[in-house]
Amino acid sequence: MNKDKDTDSKLGYVPTFHKSYLHPKYWGVWVGAGVFAALAYVPVKVRDPLLAKVGKWVGRLAKSARRRAKINLLYCFPQLTEQEREQLTDKMFETAPQSFVMLAELCVRGANKTLARTFWHNEEIIESLKQQGSNVIFMVPHGWAVDAPAMLLAAKGYKMAAMFHHQKNPVADYLWNKARYHFGGRLHSREAGIKPFIASVRQGYWGFYLPDQDHGEENSEFVDFFATYKATLPAVGRLMKVCKAKIVPLFPVYDHHTHQLHIYIRQPMDDIDGQDDAYIARRMNEELEYLVAPNPEQYTWILKLLKTRKGDEIEPYQRDDLYR
Repeated sequence: MNKDKDTDSKLGYVPTFHKSYLHPKYWGVWVGAGVFAALAYVPVKVRDPLLAKVGKWVGRLAKSARRRAKINLLYCFPQLTEQEREQLTDKMFETAPQSFVMLAELCVRGANKTLARTFWHNEEIIESLKQQGSNVIFMVPHGWAVDAPAMLLAAKGYKMAAMFHHQKNPVADYLWNKARYHFGGRLHSREAGIKPFIASVRQGYWGFYLPDQDHGEENSEFVDFFATYKATLPAVGRLMKVCKAKIVPLFPVYDHHTHQLHIYIRQPMDDIDGQDDAYIARRMNEELEYLVAPNPEQYTWILKLLKTRKGDEIEPYQRDDLYR
């Protein structure tokens, strides 16, 4: 695993190619990347339906990921029928490769084509924050197209900084971060801690923060999350203070029927200033719910979102009675 840390607080993490990446055991990853790059040149009206079929097929084969998604949907949307949750899971897997190829298109064909079919909802919010010279941290739920807004903003000239987790496969990690780094900005690995990210935001880089991963009970708050609850790290409250930043919820939605990317922007979360952790954590989830609920297929339900439970409650993914 590539565990290179930020080599310089002024630069962040810079993806670096190593000769070992050419080892035959990684050839499959390179071939996959080549296929994505080739698909970027296929007209979207042709490739999106094709990728939807491929994604649905892969989703039927990916038993573990599919089970996690169905468990999350069962807990979060118990009002849906089993058939409706099954269909939603299929749609989620259909969306994934469409978003991945869109990122490949950004890298191999530039940003203009993607920007031409991108709609920024409430764009005046970020324009106003830019004019005010505000520090900004975008709070972005973990959707399949999560990297696209940061890359597009960087392509438009905004200085962006983002945190990320290293992938287990070093070649996949290199290629993914090379794509994120394509239009500039700064990448900060979580292994390097949060201080480099804070430093970048203080220096005027607009931060990208993903709020929805389960970080355990110790520093989290148990607050409502759709129809269940979730251990939520109220980090944006602290980041807001130390960075003197506006917290702006944002979520990308790729509509494969119209082949358009919609980026939804919400008003800054100024109401969390001075509030306790429980209030902040719940407000984070409220914003996530507001953004995700209209297009739940865009969200990465395959994550272990509900791993940490209260008391003696069994972790959902360890339950033998669910989707075995």
